[in-house]
Amino acid sequence: MVVDSALYVGGHRDRSVGIDVAKPPEQPDHFVWIGLLEPSEEMLRTVQARFGLHDLAIEDAHRAHQRPKLEVYDHSLFVVLRTAELKGGKVDCGETHVFIGPGYVITVRHGASSSYAEVRKRAESVPGMLGKGIDFVLYSIIDFVVDNYFPIVETLEAEVEETAEGVLTAAFSPEKIARIYEIRRELQLLRRSVTPLIEMAGRLARVEVPLIDNDLKPYFRDVQDHTTRLAERIENLRELLASALEANLLIVSIRQNEVMKKLAGWAAILAVPTAIAGIYGMNFEHMPELKWEMGYPAVLVAIIVICTYLYVRFKRSGWL
Repeated sequence: MVVDSALYVGGHRDRSVGIDVAKPPEQPDHFVWIGLLEPSEEMLRTVQARFGLHDLAIEDAHRAHQRPKLEVYDHSLFVVLRTAELKGGKVDCGETHVFIGPGYVITVRHGASSSYAEVRKRAESVPGMLGKGIDFVLYSIIDFVVDNYFPIVETLEAEVEETAEGVLTAAFSPEKIARIYEIRRELQLLRRSVTPLIEMAGRLARVEVPLIDNDLKPYFRDVQDHTTRLAERIENLRELLASALEANLLIVSIRQNEVMKKLAGWAAILAVPTAIAGIYGMNFEHMPELKWEMGYPAVLVAIIVICTYLYVRFKRSGWL
């Protein structure tokens, strides 16, 4: 459950620390960074007792299934982030809860999420920035989460563009339509995960939030810009999918109308000999209105003339 737990001094990793003995350091340039993966309630309560975390934040971190948000509790912050990964061509979502307070950063991961070992390694490679403290760690985590959305969106974008190119070539199969609705559902999940980050990054960049120094606010504005562009791309993909589906359904409807017109035209042509045969095709000893010798040839000529006339008219009107 404990992925990593270390004490940092002046932007450098000093030593690993155990959860049972970890506590917020008193020195201003010291802080503890703890990473937890799907911890038990007992583990969370232990961390809460060591660092004085708020009860509501601990409850959210244990239950998970929270929307992205930023909560301020006295002199500490509680941040909820939605993470995502592509597994088997499908988007799988998870959560990361971040506790920020004087001298500590605690991350709690649930579900699908990339390991934050890369975030820790990247932050440790720039001790000058890491020396700024816990607000830089928060920025690094949020930036890492946002960056991981881009490959997912690019993969879905390529599939959506391929789907849009096939709109005019052929009708979508039931499997293709099912995949379109599946992609739209995945895009909706991404939209719900990304859109709240715009407001969150904006608060961290502009509003006086505890523990966030002014020199880090430009970095959060950069995250806000990336998140805004990401949300716009997701919305554009949703609209493109909807337009492709509507266009394909319209094309299918037009083709069905063409088929119905042709069937109606041929039915009208065939109705003529059918009607004449129904009248004159019965067994009469004396054919009404026509002499027996001339009746059948005259009827046959009438059928040919009428059918030819209807065929020419329907052909000119585009029904055949």
